[in-house]
Amino acid sequence: MDPKKEILYRVYVVFGFICLFGLAILGRVFFLQFVEGKKWKDMAQSLTTKYINIEPSRGNIYASDGSLLGTSIPIYDLRMDVNAVATKIFKDDLDSLSMGLAALYQDHSWKAYRSELSRARKRGDKYCLIQRGVSYTQLKASRLLPIFRLGRYKGGLLVIEKNHRAKPFEKLAARTIGLYQEGQKPVGLEGAYTDYLQGTGGKRLMQKISGGVWMPINDDNEVEPQDGSDLWTSIDINIQDVAESALMDALSKNAAEHGCAVLMEVATGEIKAIANLARDSSGNYFETYNYALGESMEPGSTFKLISMVAAMEDGKVKPTDFVDIEHGVKMYSDRKMKDSHEGIPNRMTVQHAFEISSNVGISKIIYGAYQNHQSDFVKAVTRMNVGQSLNMDIPGEAPPLIKNPKDSKSWSGVTLPWMSIGYEVRMTPLQILTFYNAIANKGIMVKPVFIKSITNRGNAVKQFQPAVINPKICSAQTVAYAQKLLEGVVENGTATNLKNPNYKIAGKTGTAQIANRDYGYKFKSTTTYQASFVGYFPADNPKYSCIVVVNAPSKLDYYAAIVAGPVFKEIADKVYSSRLDMHQEYFGEPATTLAKANLKTPAAPNMMVGNREDINKVTTKIGIKTTNDGTSEWAQMTLKSSEARLANATPGKGVPNVQGMGLRDALYLLELSGLTVKTNGKGLVRKQSLTPGVTFEKGAEIKIDLL
Repeated sequence: MDPKKEILYRVYVVFGFICLFGLAILGRVFFLQFVEGKKWKDMAQSLTTKYINIEPSRGNIYASDGSLLGTSIPIYDLRMDVNAVATKIFKDDLDSLSMGLAALYQDHSWKAYRSELSRARKRGDKYCLIQRGVSYTQLKASRLLPIFRLGRYKGGLLVIEKNHRAKPFEKLAARTIGLYQEGQKPVGLEGAYTDYLQGTGGKRLMQKISGGVWMPINDDNEVEPQDGSDLWTSIDINIQDVAESALMDALSKNAAEHGCAVLMEVATGEIKAIANLARDSSGNYFETYNYALGESMEPGSTFKLISMVAAMEDGKVKPTDFVDIEHGVKMYSDRKMKDSHEGIPNRMTVQHAFEISSNVGISKIIYGAYQNHQSDFVKAVTRMNVGQSLNMDIPGEAPPLIKNPKDSKSWSGVTLPWMSIGYEVRMTPLQILTFYNAIANKGIMVKPVFIKSITNRGNAVKQFQPAVINPKICSAQTVAYAQKLLEGVVENGTATNLKNPNYKIAGKTGTAQIANRDYGYKFKSTTTYQASFVGYFPADNPKYSCIVVVNAPSKLDYYAAIVAGPVFKEIADKVYSSRLDMHQEYFGEPATTLAKANLKTPAAPNMMVGNREDINKVTTKIGIKTTNDGTSEWAQMTLKSSEARLANATPGKGVPNVQGMGLRDALYLLELSGLTVKTNGKGLVRKQSLTPGVTFEKGAEIKIDLL
């Protein structure tokens, strides 16, 4: 073949292959672009953009008066699109911005901020992190800084909002309010009602930029989040404060390990206050565990009421029967039972034996009644729902323990007598309180509740009504007997220190030994104590029940009346003094047995000078006829017979005259005038250190004594 033709042939072949290869490439491009184009576009899009869930605002938790117990506070992450800022502005104001950031957040020097922002500018960072966890106040201040004040599009400031859960009252009822965190065991109301509180998340389209950072594409959300519902609890924040303060004082005074206090409304079972405090390694007390709900221990003498109600309901005994306490010592099998006090007459009524909390007396009654049919005692106890869990909404309730003779491994020859006085059984403080509350509630056992309602944007989502566990734990006669026993404890027995002239308390002391884990009760030096008092008030018309438990007091006193009783009384006094409906004589209803005043007209409040509108509200509420002689904001009240007359009382010039005023009005006037006030005592102002009317300098100190 001609060499020239051969060369041309080879060129044509190569060119043909090149053309075919080019056509194949074009075909593949066409296929990818038009046939599989959507698939690859979607894949590319999925690698650089995606929908990010937006956390909704979690619902609030409120006290009974609307005070916030738990709420979501917005916090912010600040970022900056440095490319959005004009070159001249960035160069001129970078130092000023850096200095402002350093002064505001105080975590880096201004030079460090300037260096980081300069590097971000060079690499074209559109999502440079400035600060995490910024408060709203800090955010407002940040927006006023140089460059940032130009806004998002010219100043490059990007604000990412997040939610932080906070408790405005900090430690008050902290464990009951609880905590919810993803992947952790739920705690308290936050955990129990998280389905209502958490709301529904929204979605926002985000784009992945350099550095693996996701940045919002649009200002608006694709799907708006739906905020969670609000919980309205039964907690009274004022009583809660008193309960925690009183419990704290008792624990500190007695160097106790931990304790709890619970106040419950008799008719509804609503928990008005619940305090749980434990000592840490430094000796301070904090809410770390819900002992009222989760600690199941031997209740000791507070169980004696359950034993007596069981026996009285079965017709085995009445309070007027007699029992021989045998000098306070009794042998059961090979084990000795002793009373805590000696020198008490042997023969006494059952009522008196209960009042002095005689271990021998109560155990003899129960053992004598049930020794041949011991399972009947267990049936009588469990018939009253003792030994059953309360099935609380809040997680963590410890199960109770009531032994049964059918269990030969746990039942012995001494179980019945020891069980009758509160040993070899286990109950939580809330379970014990529920039984005592049933006695106060005429035999109706109601379930303790923390939540009254759930709302969303003001609309009711769910209402909670009182839940009856047992409509009749025993007969009306047995309830009357039990109430008489409990009243006797305070009137004549182990809790006479709780008597007061204003209202009657009914209840039972309980001083239980706590066995050592290794040695049991063998060595006295290794045994600690649990002091408790549980009861209700006013005894003749029960409104509230309460239990106080102080665990392992380390000082010499460990008896319940001395350790736990004062906490009960302080809570009860606060409730009684703040509830007008418990002062029946003011409303013309029959007076209580402790307050038979035979008043023809309501008693006037103890007030002399104050805000006219407030005085009028009080006198109108309690039915006192009031005549207003004047219209000034402040009034002087004088009483003539059963009528109150309000005359003008103007503060005048100089130091205001606040003598006779309540603390709130006195503070308002004095601080409004520019004085610094120090107070001493409670009640009405009886003395002030600066003479009324004299001139003074702003900020001058004045002391007022209240009696």
